[in-house]
Amino acid sequence: MPPDLIVLTASNGENLKLAERFVQAAAAQNASAELIDLTQLNLPLFTPRVKAEGPGPDLAGLHDQLHRAARWVICAPEYNGSIPPSLTNAIAWLSVTDDDFRSLFNGRPIAMATFSGGGGMELLVSLRIQLTHLGAQVVGRQLLSNHTKPAQDDSIRDLVQRLLQMSLLEL
Repeated sequence: MPPDLIVLTASNGENLKLAERFVQAAAAQNASAELIDLTQLNLPLFTPRVKAEGPGPDLAGLHDQLHRAARWVICAPEYNGSIPPSLTNAIAWLSVTDDDFRSLFNGRPIAMATFSGGGGMELLVSLRIQLTHLGAQVVGRQLLSNHTKPAQDDSIRDLVQRLLQMSLLEL
């Protein structure tokens, strides 16, 4: 049985801890959640040349896991005012695994959260633009946290609840 949601993390530090809190919040709402740490996957840097050679088995597994879950949460830090390389690379690979680059994302509910040493807002804006371009239903509420403004359990719980109320749009 597929999980109710997948929680992706694009770092193995504070965003991994944040992702684990999302998994716990889902369980508290009687929902199943799986955690995927993109930093543990062996995805080569996407280029057209490497695409021709194929990305390897980790991409196929990632694609299958994401395809099975109707909803996702993405926890990522801000890197240089934008999306971290591990997440950008994964999205690039995922967007070329099917004939239609939007197919995996189109109509899929996705929530966004960050723990960033800097502001974090540039990540959330950039990621929202990219996910919307790919056709995702990005949850209106997002979570921005850092050392001086830690993520609140109520905010995580609310974001999970909003996400669980959404369904994959069949387009």
